[in-house]
Amino acid sequence: MLTLNVYNRQGDAVGTVQVDPEEFGGTVNKQLLHDVVLMHLANQRAGTHSTLRRGEVAGSTKKLFRQKGTGNARAGTRRTNKRRGGGTAKGPKPRDYEYHLPKKAVRAATRMAILSKFQDNEAIVLDDLTLNETKTKQITALLKALKLSGKTLLVGTKEYDKNVYLSSRNLPEVEVMPASQFNAYTVLRQKHLLLTRSALDELRKK
Repeated sequence: MLTLNVYNRQGDAVGTVQVDPEEFGGTVNKQLLHDVVLMHLANQRAGTHSTLRRGEVAGSTKKLFRQKGTGNARAGTRRTNKRRGGGTAKGPKPRDYEYHLPKKAVRAATRMAILSKFQDNEAIVLDDLTLNETKTKQITALLKALKLSGKTLLVGTKEYDKNVYLSSRNLPEVEVMPASQFNAYTVLRQKHLLLTRSALDELRKK
């Protein structure tokens, strides 16, 4: 069993919570995490790169000069990739990089990513994160109290909280999302994970 401290918004420990590693996969499979992260990165690629090949650039296809007798190296069309302004040899063309691993593998990787944060002491459980107004300084004060200022952070809430989201969006190192939208890439991309107690309960149910 893993024992995690629970903190309030002033940075004081107000209790503990027990987490069974089996609820999050038991062990961390680094190869599976690697494969799933590569999948998420590949699916974000636009694939709009494009180059002109020798059949697509402007210019005549006539042979520049006769094959023999000039003393020069033999030359063909000016569109060849060996000449300035010519086409690109085997250059990239638009393509779709998207692919998907089995859903069970992706869900397992998400659980393992969260477990790795628990095991590496990179996760913090917060007793409550209810904000009555939209103020960035409230989130800034919270991060300072928890000694997380200047560190990349993923804040997980039970459900979408407009005040928390709007109060955090001006902080480039902070990302806020409901626990139901977690995936292995979003969890591992940020150095630390801040979960509300209700968000942790939601993850354990899944």
